[in-house]
Amino acid sequence: MKPLEGIRVVDMGLWVAGPATGGILADWGADVLKLEMPGGDPMRRLFGALSGSKESRCPPFDLYNRGKKSIALDVNHPEGAELARKLIADADVFVSNMRPQFLQRVGLDPATLLSRHPRLVYASLTAYGLTGPDRDAPGFDMAAFSGRSGIAERATPTGGTPPTLPGGMGDNITAITLTAGIMAALFHRERTGQGQLVSTSLLRAGVYSIGMDVATRIGLGRIAAPPARTKPVNPLMNLYCAGDGKWFWLVGAESERHWPRVVEALGAPELRHDERYASPRERRRHATELVAAIDAITAHRPRAEWAAIFARHDVWWAPINSVDELLEDPQALACGAFVRVPGVAGGFNDEDLNGVATPVDFGAAQTGPAGPPPAVGAHTDDVLSRLGLNAADIARLRDAGVLPSLDE
Repeated sequence: MKPLEGIRVVDMGLWVAGPATGGILADWGADVLKLEMPGGDPMRRLFGALSGSKESRCPPFDLYNRGKKSIALDVNHPEGAELARKLIADADVFVSNMRPQFLQRVGLDPATLLSRHPRLVYASLTAYGLTGPDRDAPGFDMAAFSGRSGIAERATPTGGTPPTLPGGMGDNITAITLTAGIMAALFHRERTGQGQLVSTSLLRAGVYSIGMDVATRIGLGRIAAPPARTKPVNPLMNLYCAGDGKWFWLVGAESERHWPRVVEALGAPELRHDERYASPRERRRHATELVAAIDAITAHRPRAEWAAIFARHDVWWAPINSVDELLEDPQALACGAFVRVPGVAGGFNDEDLNGVATPVDFGAAQTGPAGPPPAVGAHTDDVLSRLGLNAADIARLRDAGVLPSLDE
């Protein structure tokens, strides 16, 4: 039995963050109905939308929508909106990352739905929040999560160019955040019988993600500029390149504790006896020289050799993997980072793993993909039949444009 078996979810999301929330719930056993406009979630056509690519398949869409059912109807039409409200009436959770103004216009806003369905958990995810001057502003994760939150600036070395984070990174973090809120709201309902609005935003999740820096600025009134690799606060907490061009992190956060073993592993006792590096404060003062010295040493061996040496000396470190290296990383495979998605083509390694796992395991329950992502509106007729509509009703709705035509 999966943890959320019996929980019914209507997921009216598009692109990444909203559907990713529903995708996690589906992997955990919830019955998730994806409510799409007749043209379908634009994420289905991601690569074409971004660059004009003719690639028809979108594996990221598969990740966020596997195991769901799909109904396609136009909620801009009064009958479509009323059908959506009827679907939500039978749900435990409603998830949406549509803008507040749109949801209010079509009567799917929190006030309307919670007044009708007081046990409903209404889960809202927006770019910038439900209040404030930009509540209805559009925003992808690179804008609201990375840019406006300060993440990109804090990742920019002095004089450098702000980085572009991997696509969907902020969306995924915000989806996990909203999922946690949904779980707490369901637990609260179990105790009180009362549903509620649960909301988060890309901006809020981004601010919390750099909470260490923001809290330092608030608490101390100042914050150091983002360090350059060649002048870090702690040279033992820094990036280095091996002789084969592969990068790795040293992660000796407690500088005094890790210094002796790092020096021994590097085979450089002279560094330990150098007065410039005699304490954490001195190592910071002379960080540029120390980084250059370590760079010169690490350049003499490939990363695999350093891995063996670091293991012998208990040096804390981690490789900077490419995606290809990640797929072969024995620890990533062992910890369950990848799964087999039924009904989806392709795969890698002997088990034909072909999907990314949601990042939580349960000791007393199984989780994982229940099936492939649905085609647009694949379950429309079945879902509407369960609402009491007959074939003639459904045909009339198609003729009226509430549902997509069978040719679409």
